Amino acid sequence: MSKIHETPPDEGEAPAEDTPEASTSEWSAAPDGGRPQGSVCTHASTLTRPPSTVPSAVCPACVALGHDWVRLRRCVACGAVGCCDSSRGRHAHAHYEATGHPVVFSLAHDESWAWCYVDEVFLIEA
Repeated sequence: MSKIHETPPDEGEAPAEDTPEASTSEWSAAPDGGRPQGSVCTHASTLTRPPSTVPSAVCPACVALGHDWVRLRRCVACGAVGCCDSSRGRHAHAHYEATGHPVVFSLAHDESWAWCYVDEVFLIEA
């Protein structure tokens, strides 16, 4: 069995409580060489700036299973945290499948994008 993942510095971020400081911003589909120009996200207009983050985010499902993860994602709709598609559990994607919540923010400090599972596009703040 694998050792429970200790959060490395680039993953040391967790969702904070949503606060009034989370402001509305404009998001758009990022250019992607693998997809036709003009990709859009039908959910981009509903996104706000991600809330401030605090240390100690974990993928609860991975912790329960004793698995490691690669990166963490936060559901825009409900704040659930899960591991990315490069992780063994793919728990953020499983959350989307179970709930239909379409968009996640990356919680990595070196990433500032969102992903829409429905429209299959990266989203960046405009």
